[in-house]
Parts: sequence; structure tokens; C-alpha cells
Amino acid sequence: MAENEDPAVTRFREYIRINTMQPNPDYEKCTAWLKARGEAVGGEVRVVESAPGKPVVLITFKGTDPRLPSLLLNSHTDVVPVFPEHWKYDPFSATKDENGDIYGRGTQDMKCVGAQYLEAINRMRKQGKTFLRTIHLSFVPEEEIGGVLGMKEFVKMPEFEELNVGFALDEGYANPSEKFSLFYAERTVWWVMVHCRGQPGHGSQFLKKTAGEKLRKMINSFLAFRNEQEQKLLQNPDLQLGDVTSVNLTMLQGGVQFNVVPAELSVGFDIRIPPTVDLTEFVGKIAAWCKEAGDDVTFEFKQKMMNQDITCVEDGKCSWWDAFNGACKEEGLSLVKTIFPAATDCRFLRELKIPALGFSPMNHTPILLHDHNEFLNEKIFLRGIDIYCTIISALANKPE
Repeated sequence: MAENEDPAVTRFREYIRINTMQPNPDYEKCTAWLKARGEAVGGEVRVVESAPGKPVVLITFKGTDPRLPSLLLNSHTDVVPVFPEHWKYDPFSATKDENGDIYGRGTQDMKCVGAQYLEAINRMRKQGKTFLRTIHLSFVPEEEIGGVLGMKEFVKMPEFEELNVGFALDEGYANPSEKFSLFYAERTVWWVMVHCRGQPGHGSQFLKKTAGEKLRKMINSFLAFRNEQEQKLLQNPDLQLGDVTSVNLTMLQGGVQFNVVPAELSVGFDIRIPPTVDLTEFVGKIAAWCKEAGDDVTFEFKQKMMNQDITCVEDGKCSWWDAFNGACKEEGLSLVKTIFPAATDCRFLRELKIPALGFSPMNHTPILLHDHNEFLNEKIFLRGIDIYCTIISALANKPE
């Protein structure tokens, strides 16, 4: 521990130093650290596997009325890859500079939140506070590669059902302003591969109905729609990224050699769709683009999520929201309510009709998740613990 450093900051830096980078996260060391911390703060700790070698660490604090639906505080343990040559410091050194900025992969996404959960409950228990509802902390694997072997499988397990979850908190992201970002839904993720088949032949000819011509039409249709959505976002200051559909060309496949016109070319798109869009109609839109491009143009889904559940954030209409929002007001927080533009483990909870909010208490902080030189200032980290103390207490003591 550095001289005069808050012990909570020291423990946070320890967590960051555990290299849980995909594709080979050190889950063993991470699990051992979390078990030790969970036991140190008085929690009941157990570890289950959502898939072989994929540990979910559960830390439970029983409420005075454990029959009531519980509060789940979720975070993921894995982090995305780094390019060390672009970092000021070793990405897993948790170096703290003279400004108190702590550099490391996971400082924002999202080891900070998991550490703050633990510190907040530790503080409140030392103060002698009790909770009406049981609180579960879940530290899950594999979120950064889609959660397929992590939360998606965990919610199907009897161990999850036994948690009796009534409400959940998960990750959000930083906000550079005075305000705090709050996410009540997320966009649906579609990965679409379009296959264009056409007349093959010699590269010296003007062949008709080639795969390349059809591919160009498909790309033009998708990117024209992309431009339309981007302009919609830019021209309306009331809209956030999560309110529009984003489209990005991410894959190109085909061809055998330069002087051979291929019989087939394929193009892949990453599409993120807000819950306000009719998904059936959007499938029809893609089908119409294929028809316009010519014969033998088809598409397939490499990923097709259909969940469009939204967590209520209207005052007076949902008691969980009222408890959360009341705590935020008590802490003097100004919230920006919006739709998460990417995807988190919240989607697997909302599919079960469990209300869930994405929230990371980081303001005055540049958004650096997945970026080089990811950092979080120690004062922002410590302020987040204060905020979670109020929020967790309000949610865990919400009357039946």
C-alpha cells in the first residue's frame, strides 16, 4: 500500500493486477482473490461453473427476511485484450500517477464496480447496518466475448434460480460531465452475413450479374441506411447513440485470384437495434435489399438476439426504480437515462423479466472502456463507494 493510500484503493489495485484478459483469463487467481475478499467482509462464498473452467463467484449476505426477492449486484471478471505499446504504463500494473489516476485494463470495465460493491457492503457491515433483503454479489466470466458461457448459461442453472432475484444492478460506463449515465435497456445485436452469387468467368470480361455487382448494391443499401441513422442522431440533440440503429461493415469474404471473377462474395454487418424498432419489419427491410440487388442474394444470421425488454424508470410506477432514484437524489446525482448502445449481461436478466439497471458511478471521467490507457481516478472510485452505500441500502431495504 502506498503511503496514505486508502485501503479500498489498494485492494482495487490488487484486483486490477490480476490478468483476466481474453482469450486466456487467469480465472483461478481471480477466483482465489474474490473468495478471500468475500470471506473477509463476512459473506457466504461459493463458486459454481457456468461451463467447465468458467467460474461464477457468488458472495451472499442474508437479509432479515430472506423470503423476499433478493438484490443481485453483478459484475464480470474478464477484460478485453490490450496493446501494451500504446499504454503509458503496464496495463496490469495498476500504476497510479501524481493526479491519482489509476491505469489498468478493467479500471472502468468493470472491475471498479465489483470492487466498489465489496467495499460498500464492508463499510456498511462495519457500521452495524442490516438489510431486509438478501444481497448477492455475482462475479461472472466471459462477458467480454458475449457471455455465452458465462451469464447466459448461469441464469439457466438451479443455483441462479435459488438466488430468488427481484432486481439487479450491472455495468454502465463513465460520463465526462458532472452527470451520471444510467441504462434501462440495451440495443439488440444482430450479426448478418449476406451472400451474393453471380456469373463467374475471366477477369478481362464485362460479365453480367456478377457477385461483385450484387455485393456493391448490398453494401450501398446497408451504408445508406447507416448514414440515415447517423444523420438522425446528429440532427437531434435529444437523442443518444442507443436511440438509433448503428450499422458497420465488419467482414468481407470471397475471391480466389485476381483474374477470376468469383461465383460468390459475402459481406458481414454488425447491427445494433434499439428496442423501439420492430424487429420483424427490420428483417423485411434486409430481405427487400437482397431482392433489389438481384437473384441469388441471400442472408443469414450469425447472431440474432430478439430481446427488447425495458426496465421501468418512471417515477411512481415501479418501486425498485423509486428506491434507486431516491437514493441517487439523496446523493445529489444528476442521471442521464438512456439505452445502452452495446450489450451487457443485463440482457440475460431482462429476458427472465428481472428488472435490471446498468450503472457505473463514474462522472468527470473520459469514456475509455476497451481503449488504450484506460484509467479511473482514485477520488472517483472512492466517491463511487459512497454512492453504492446509499443505493444498496435503499434497494436492499425496500419494503415488500
